[in-house]
Amino acid sequence: MKKIITVVTATRAEYGLLRPLIFGLKECGSFEVRIVVTGAHLAPEFGLTYQEIEKDGVEIHRKIDILLSGDSPAAISKSMGMALIGFADYFQEYPCDALIVLGDRYETMAVCMAAGSQRIPIVHLHGGETTEGAMDEAIRHSITKMSYLHFTSCETYRKRVIQLGESPERVYNVGALGVENCLHAPLMSVEELMKDLQFPLRAKGYAVVTFHPVTLEDNSAKEQIFSLVHAMEKFPKLSFIITKANADAGGRTVNRIWDRLAQTHPNWLVVTSLGMKRYLSALKGAAFMIGNSSSGILEGPAMKIPTVNIGSRQRGRIMAKSVFSCPPETEKIVQTMQFALSAEGQALAHDAENPFGDGNTSQKIVQALVKTFCSESKFLLDKKFYDVDFEV
Repeated sequence: MKKIITVVTATRAEYGLLRPLIFGLKECGSFEVRIVVTGAHLAPEFGLTYQEIEKDGVEIHRKIDILLSGDSPAAISKSMGMALIGFADYFQEYPCDALIVLGDRYETMAVCMAAGSQRIPIVHLHGGETTEGAMDEAIRHSITKMSYLHFTSCETYRKRVIQLGESPERVYNVGALGVENCLHAPLMSVEELMKDLQFPLRAKGYAVVTFHPVTLEDNSAKEQIFSLVHAMEKFPKLSFIITKANADAGGRTVNRIWDRLAQTHPNWLVVTSLGMKRYLSALKGAAFMIGNSSSGILEGPAMKIPTVNIGSRQRGRIMAKSVFSCPPETEKIVQTMQFALSAEGQALAHDAENPFGDGNTSQKIVQALVKTFCSESKFLLDKKFYDVDFEV
């Protein structure tokens, strides 16, 4: 009898990462896979990106709407409450043998709380990472403690999950699913992308921009995004493909600014969602990527392009030598963009070692899930705190 695995996704970026794992689980034959979409996937202002899942031929088992129209801290908390209620009802109606979640989203923590109450084993991807400039940091580690099985993107993060008290035999270093997408997904040429977007592009003549609010810095979104805007304006010969922010606190503010300014900048294209194929295709042909997204840390190095990483949002992450960090100040951003465009910056990106796996992440995860949930040995949900022997 097949084991039932529920996979929850709330954002376009999250689904893009989960995509190869979803197909790997379906092809495995040992699992019945249920896809549940929530959060920004169901919001018109964020592109109704659940449609991208349907275009992939993936059946959605349930849509659970939790998102409020505001993006204040109070609205985020209320959305978490709605997620807790909605998923409590869902798991009661549709029990499963395991729940798979990825990363550090606030709605993901609420989903895990609902699953934990019903004693559903939680499988967590991308634990052990640090984002010191975002509330996501605390959420990610909280999800780690609620989870039974862990798949990290590198060995340093695996050790950090163990440091949090998780037993080593339940923590696997498998690399990053984003790297797998970069290395194996069929992508478009720059010419094909230009035709699809109906926006003029030339190879290495444009940059991809993704900027999210820094949730641990009060009122920083406007100030930092205008520092970035003024820096972009110093490069009139470059085109910019700008992907909007997620449904985080302050995200709608960032998106309104992009929409307004794009009207007076003909070399800018602002999109709600590119989808995985177009997004990775855009990275492949770009001169560099810029902003403060984790994609610049994971996919940028895998695509052999420089990343201009702005501000503190990703501080604490392991970074390849192709990630060039700078403070959120116009002059510093301009200098870093110039270095990314230079022959030295391009060479560093081309030669930089990617620290996040060999591109076979989904296969490794599926094998571990089969070993854990499909063996004849009795599965025990309880776990002991694993003490690491070290001196402080």
